[in-house]
Amino acid sequence: MPADAVPANAAAGPPQGGVSPLGGQRPHAVGRVGAPLVIDTNIALDLLVFEDPATTDLMTALQAGTVRWIATRAMRDELERVLGYPKLAARIAFHQRDTPTVLAAMDALCDQVADAPKAPVTCADADDQKFIDLALAHQAQLLSKDQHITRMRKRLAALGVCTFVTWAPSVA
Repeated sequence: MPADAVPANAAAGPPQGGVSPLGGQRPHAVGRVGAPLVIDTNIALDLLVFEDPATTDLMTALQAGTVRWIATRAMRDELERVLGYPKLAARIAFHQRDTPTVLAAMDALCDQVADAPKAPVTCADADDQKFIDLALAHQAQLLSKDQHITRMRKRLAALGVCTFVTWAPSVA
């Protein structure tokens, strides 16, 4: 991605509209009102780094404001940590991304919210608990390919949280 594609104010938080760091207009960058959505780190990588075709509709919905990606500071910190993994470095470079660009894109596409209280269900992987907690606290959809989360699909549904492995326009 060319460095000039990132707005100067992107690192300061969500932009006031304009062009998304990943291209396209961001008319709903502030005050998004779409359905809340929690996106785990693997899906965020697919969306922001690898441009996985399975995330095309999701990117379109985020840019249009159809869905509202919510995340906590801990989720952003986890993405930053994962971006530093040596085993991902070559793939990230291949896609012409770097950590500041990816984090700026996340900041532009999601609303940072406060940490959520512990949910009444516990994930086997403590690193995934924050995604469950946030989805439950906001009655948000949860987008994750993580087996620890997908195994909890029925328990989460009983609490009002729908989990999906991929996002499609019919999900919103």
